[in-house]
Amino acid sequence: MNHRTEHALSKVPEVTLMFWIVKIAATTLGETGGDAVTMSMNLGYLVGTLIFAVAFIAAVIVQIRAKAFQPALYWVTIIATTTVGTTLADFADRSLGIGYAGGSSLLLALLLISLFVWYRALGSVSVDTISSPKAEMFYWVTIMFSQTLGTALGDWMADTAGFGYTGAAVVFGGLIVLIAAAYFWTNVSRTLLFWAAFILTRPLGATLGDLLDKPLSSGGLALSRYSASAALLAFILTSLLVFRQRAASKAH
Repeated sequence: MNHRTEHALSKVPEVTLMFWIVKIAATTLGETGGDAVTMSMNLGYLVGTLIFAVAFIAAVIVQIRAKAFQPALYWVTIIATTTVGTTLADFADRSLGIGYAGGSSLLLALLLISLFVWYRALGSVSVDTISSPKAEMFYWVTIMFSQTLGTALGDWMADTAGFGYTGAAVVFGGLIVLIAAAYFWTNVSRTLLFWAAFILTRPLGATLGDLLDKPLSSGGLALSRYSASAALLAFILTSLLVFRQRAASKAH
């Protein structure tokens, strides 16, 4: 298989600064959108999880069947993972009574197991090697676990640890800055740094989303979940139109 064919088979975007900006916006949208369905519409965490789980499965199926990288489809799938992650984490933490610490521990274990099985099956968990349906399936399952874990971590940091939404956002933002510094000034594995950053953008988005839509009495800004979600979606769409994304090149 030549390089051009391999490149065409890659259906994940090249990891650039804009990738991370859109990822944070998408994870924030996942928080406000998930809360809009479960709280503003009063459907509850279980029903919300079922709705978004169906959307997630449908999006992943379409993504895997696609013949080439399609930015809009990719980010729809990312948003589907982050919304189902929001409602699933809230259901486990609050409705099932596992708590933030218990939920985070369970989800961290599932995430590590997913990465381990993926590595043992295909020999790499690098996004540069995602060019087959099997690799894509591992990729999306791992992302779903990471998004759910991020929600639980964000809630734990903001509520249980007492940092509040602003404080938690600063903590997670600071950790991402440290990862960026490690990327530019150390030889730490790029794959390790990618997944660390990918995981941490979710609790950052979760705390930013909560900061936007939670009541003033809880430390939020009490903005409408619907208007916040619409604004975030508009930002994502504008970013994708202005800054064209390319597919990641397959590693050799």
